[in-house]
Amino acid sequence: MPDTLQVLIADPIHEDGRKLLATYPDIHVDIATGLDEEGLILKIPTYDALIVRSKSRVTRSVIEAGRALKAIGRAGIGVDNIDISAATEHGIVVFNTPDANATTTAELTVAHMMSLSRHLPQADRSVRSNEWQPTRFVGTELAGKTVGIIGFGTIGRLVAERCAALKMKVLAYDPYVTPEIMCQYSAAQRNLDSLLASSDYVTLHCPLTDKTHNLIDATRLSAMKSGARLINCARGGLVDEKALLDALRTGHIAGAALDVFAKEPPLGSEFIACDNVVLTPHLGASTKEAQQAVSVQIAEDVAKFLTTGEAESAVNLPRVSSEQFSQSRPYQTLALALGRLAGALTEAPISELVVRLFGRIADFDPRPITVEAVIGLLESRLAERVNRVNATHLATAQGIEVRESRSQHVRDYLSLIEICVVAPNKSTTVAGTLLGGRQPHLVRIDSYHVEAPLGGHFLFTRHRDQPGVVGTLGGILGREKINISRMNVGVDGMVDTAIALIGVSAPLPENAIAEIRALPVIFEVFGISL
Repeated sequence: MPDTLQVLIADPIHEDGRKLLATYPDIHVDIATGLDEEGLILKIPTYDALIVRSKSRVTRSVIEAGRALKAIGRAGIGVDNIDISAATEHGIVVFNTPDANATTTAELTVAHMMSLSRHLPQADRSVRSNEWQPTRFVGTELAGKTVGIIGFGTIGRLVAERCAALKMKVLAYDPYVTPEIMCQYSAAQRNLDSLLASSDYVTLHCPLTDKTHNLIDATRLSAMKSGARLINCARGGLVDEKALLDALRTGHIAGAALDVFAKEPPLGSEFIACDNVVLTPHLGASTKEAQQAVSVQIAEDVAKFLTTGEAESAVNLPRVSSEQFSQSRPYQTLALALGRLAGALTEAPISELVVRLFGRIADFDPRPITVEAVIGLLESRLAERVNRVNATHLATAQGIEVRESRSQHVRDYLSLIEICVVAPNKSTTVAGTLLGGRQPHLVRIDSYHVEAPLGGHFLFTRHRDQPGVVGTLGGILGREKINISRMNVGVDGMVDTAIALIGVSAPLPENAIAEIRALPVIFEVFGISL
């Protein structure tokens, strides 16, 4: 089945996710769980996509072994078990399901707050030991207390709603969320230091990155309100565990509830002996509803990407809605063709690529359009695969600065894309539009007005504006038995140079290109295939 897309499921997912993949006739699914890194390296080479949960480690070595890999799907939120940088470099899109298990994680957070406040695990153990000591477990009400939420994405917002319903005062810290959004969820924005100093409960809901690793360290624990409680249902590496142990032992932090740990499982951890810590085995997404939701969501995202190219929930691509991606698809095709043309007309190293959108197209998110222009520019210059995931990374590695601009100003056409490529001592600009809203069409090269469909084979020349040039070119093409399908000649009244863009039935052989280049009237000649 050479045309069948191969998907490997390396961690258990809900059967509804597997059933959804089975509805795609072009997708074949294999299941191989429990593989270590070496096992994945041996298994992965022929697969187009890999689906994992938190157990499998998708390392750089695994990614480099996945020669056919196009997508990696993580059924859950955290992607710290996937080498995102390596995936991006190799043009592999990475998906997660940030919202599918949000309710489950938010509910666990509130459950932990209640367990800490009412000493529920300790009271349970006491009764099981045939004790009856209600005065030993005098608790604290949540109502009227202040909760500080660090990270105000989907889960943080759901926690805020539930805490507000419990009559708690809600503070929030997230440098990427506006105060207006926080206010919609009954939360007041604070900086991190203010939140820590004011909160009776602090709960973490931010991703684990280089910047957030050990976010809650000894300094920030000491800045917390004396007697406060800490809840972490996000990622283990957010908290300096040794510093937290010290704060718990001194009593500065009254209690902690941990669902995640720097090393999982936390075998031999000193937390196990702490009576003021509630420990759970990474249960954030462990409900029937969440297991089903994340499995179905990741299966749908991976299948949709493999079959249509849509990647709305990708981690390493700009977030663009499916509707806008679909609407801009014809313009992406146009930008790809213009990028190829601009690249073909520029032999020297490129230092800058500028993508400009004019007219109605300026209403679109420019990023998917710009990245297609980068792909068109680079794909014939590099040996590695260039796609939407790694195009910007590869451009940066080549020393190319990518810029974009938008203007509602209409320049002869309702929508126009202009691409400018800058190289030493030369810049080349090409512009195009869509005919009938679908067909990519060239309208200008530099200052020369030329019109041609953006597809097929071309001969391009920049030559002295004098009689006989086109006839000479036609004679060479005829001798090579190459038909002319269309011809456009552009002139600029300010200079004595003209261009010719000739549609041909086949690429010109190198000897014919060399012969044309040797003509005294020819300044530049390129054979172009789009």
